[in-house]
Amino acid sequence: MMTWRIGTVISTGRAWRGALELEVTLDRPLPGRAAEGTADGAAGPVTVRALAYTDLVGQPAAGDALLLNVSALARGLGTGGYALVVGPAAAGTQLPADPPVGPGHLVKARYTPLQSMVLGVDEQESPHHAVLADADSLDGMPVVVADLHSALPAVVAGLRHAAAASGRDPGDLQIAYVMTDGGALPAAFSRTVAALRDTSWLTTCVTVGQAYGGDLEAVTVHTGLLAARHVAGCDVAVVAQGPGNLGTGTRWGYSGVAAGEAVNAAATLTGRPVASLRVSGADPRDRHLGISHHSLTAYGRVALAPADVPVPVPTTDVENLPAWGPDLTRRIHEQATALATPTARHTLVDVPADTTLLETLRTSPAGLRTMGRGLDADPASFVAAAVAGIHAHQLATTTDPAPDTAP
Repeated sequence: MMTWRIGTVISTGRAWRGALELEVTLDRPLPGRAAEGTADGAAGPVTVRALAYTDLVGQPAAGDALLLNVSALARGLGTGGYALVVGPAAAGTQLPADPPVGPGHLVKARYTPLQSMVLGVDEQESPHHAVLADADSLDGMPVVVADLHSALPAVVAGLRHAAAASGRDPGDLQIAYVMTDGGALPAAFSRTVAALRDTSWLTTCVTVGQAYGGDLEAVTVHTGLLAARHVAGCDVAVVAQGPGNLGTGTRWGYSGVAAGEAVNAAATLTGRPVASLRVSGADPRDRHLGISHHSLTAYGRVALAPADVPVPVPTTDVENLPAWGPDLTRRIHEQATALATPTARHTLVDVPADTTLLETLRTSPAGLRTMGRGLDADPASFVAAAVAGIHAHQLATTTDPAPDTAP
């Protein structure tokens, strides 16, 4: 939630590299505060400090009208004590109404012009704070970790496919998506999440870190997972970044490296980590052909806790699909073996994949697309994610307690 104001620059103040302090007069008082010099707030100037990031909004000068984010000031938070400059305000700009006064002081996209105020499921004002205050275990809940956002609908399809195969109503599955902040920050940017939520393929979306806009907000992946289990009551959680993926063609310079840390978080909380492989049979870049180097680094180097690594074993009719073939199957299994061998940390799990799984994938209410390619152009990408869902369902239906896998 944001509280907006238009401010007129009275004077400029201190400046440092990339930032400029301003003194501004607001067009109206902050919520719940009377204007200066009046008893009822009906008239009079309201002067506050503002901060402009000059690389983003230029160099405001005295007399300029500016669009301001005053959310933190309205809540009485520190946050540097500033209104944050979003940009110039055009004449006649109509601002949204102030959000209702309510609990919540968690700031996401912090200290940016568009920082957002939310009620964190784990903060003191939350009705769930008492539940999470001492929560320390996922009780063996399977946690599927994926690199790309595009894996999400395929993992969920795999979960539902396995449920149906076991005679269970897939609609009974309680599935949480824990959205990390490696890609898009607003959950609303994801049409995938909207489609999965609207059709009840997902039970809840928990946005963690700087990501925001989920059904539940949490500070960390750890509290996001605990909320998925103890607040939303989910059977399985899927952890992946939002839409978008930053990569630089280097071993370490990509946002999906956080997948390894998510494995550690799940294990630390006595969940059952399931490492979904990023696979492609159509990517023209050798580093992403077969198992992507992103998965090899995140799970092979960053993940310090053991995880199950589902590996697709295609039937002949699946293996004969375009952009697959025996060579790709062989490459995937060789790379998976190399991933698991050096430390003997992870457990490879062969999961059969037949055409009925492809049929389930085609029923997804969210479009299946990764790096510009759909299911028919790169079936291995989605099948590899789906078999992680199949294995997670098997774990969710076992009664054995989770092993102590904390790093």
